[in-house]
Formats: sequence, C-alpha cells, structure tokens
Amino acid sequence: QVQLVESGGGLVQTGGSLRLSCAASGRTSSTNVMGWFRQAPGKEREFVAAIGWSIAITDYADSVKGRFTISRDNAKMTVYLQMNSLKPEDTAVYYCAVKERSPGVSGWRGGYDYWGQGTQVTVSS
Repeated sequence: QVQLVESGGGLVQTGGSLRLSCAASGRTSSTNVMGWFRQAPGKEREFVAAIGWSIAITDYADSVKGRFTISRDNAKMTVYLQMNSLKPEDTAVYYCAVKERSPGVSGWRGGYDYWGQGTQVTVSS
C-alpha cells in the first residue's frame, strides 16, 4: 500500500500562485509515475500533470501548459505542482496519484493505483 498526503491548497486571487505538495509513504519502491488530477464541482476528475519517477518525463493537460510545473524530490518521495497565473477555472479539489502498473507517463485516470484525499484550490475572480 502507498499512502499519499497532499498539502498547499488554499484561496488565491486570479493571477496568483500556489505550490501543492504530495508526500508518499509506505510501499513506494514500485512507484513508476506520480500525477496530479483535479475535480471541480459537478465535473469529472481530470488529468493535470504527471512525472516519471526514474526518468523525469513530464506530461501536462493542455489547459495548464505554460502555467503549471510538476517536479519531484526522489529522496523525499514528494511530488510538487507549482501553479502560476491561476484562473477561476482552476478551482477544484486537487488529487495526487501514484501509478505502479506501468512506467508510461499518461493522463489516463484508470492507470493510477493509489490516490490521496485531495486538497482544495479556490481561485477568486
């Protein structure tokens, strides 16, 4: 089992920045990819960004490219999501996830094995 704990969410004005963190613990030796997803009220959970754990290949949703940056600290088993130029449409609960089954960096939600509890991000207009 892998446990994931997100932090760093909050309320920010349009154009502001936040940095989310996700710390992994437990059986982390099989981690291939860590990703971020988000879910706004009444909407499906959607892919935001992902990063390979051995090789730092990254992938982003088109809606966040150029504004968000995913990174990881292998020693701390932590993944980060730096969010800049935030917009009201970025408001959502942000979830961290771990993918073990395959090494491919992807945004397919079904490929992820473990999920955190989520952290709320609210962007005011």
